[in-house]
Amino acid sequence: MTSTSKLPIGKKLYFASDFHLGAPNAEESLKREKLIVKWLDEVKADAHEIFLVGDLFDFWFEYKHSIPKGFIRLQGKMAELVDSGIPITLFIGNHDMWMFDYLPKEIGVTLYREPIRRTINGKEFLIGHGDGLGPGDHGYKFIKKVFANPICQWLFARIHPNLGIGMANYWSQKSRNANRETDEVYLGEENEWLAIYSKEYLQKEHIDYFIFGHRHLPLDLKVGENSRYINLGEWINYNSYGVFDGNQFELKSYGEPKKAIPQ
Repeated sequence: MTSTSKLPIGKKLYFASDFHLGAPNAEESLKREKLIVKWLDEVKADAHEIFLVGDLFDFWFEYKHSIPKGFIRLQGKMAELVDSGIPITLFIGNHDMWMFDYLPKEIGVTLYREPIRRTINGKEFLIGHGDGLGPGDHGYKFIKKVFANPICQWLFARIHPNLGIGMANYWSQKSRNANRETDEVYLGEENEWLAIYSKEYLQKEHIDYFIFGHRHLPLDLKVGENSRYINLGEWINYNSYGVFDGNQFELKSYGEPKKAIPQ
């Protein structure tokens, strides 16, 4: 999907990803949620649109009449921003892929499952969570197909929320712990799969900015003469986000993160 727009003078686009609310425990998650809400409250002053690029929650599943409890501050702030006229574009990640219609109906966000194209101020953007793109990671790609299967979703919905959400939180935490060390190790441009994906995409069409999450490591890599791959990082260690002012894209961190964005 492609759309074209121009930023009003003084307005900006904001991008953030991988909040992983719920992890690693309720206390740390609540502190992070309050920080994210504070950030959203500040950027609303000049935000034209906000892109939240997947894995807002460490786990999310919408039953017909229930959702995971918690995260009400973030949901309330998103609703406030949308009601004030600031669009929020939300992408499904690999940890919260079982989002359906609750957030679009209740809050008014626009929800995407796949990357989208945007032309903004003459710059070409490709925006998505980034999971399952590029070479390798065949095990995850298979699991993603299983989890995205409507029959599997229907079967999981038959499990009582007390058991289903508990099981899913356990699996999510186990997966995160298993990948924690490799998530934040720079593999080199020739081995970064989203950089490889970006370069292969450029052979077909020009993109100025490839904007992804998922990787958990803030990155700003040149992948073509006039093209950059930006990974937005995450909010457990880096509190990192992207901002486009109509001319330039910049990767920043908010507050006092545990780790600085790699240079």
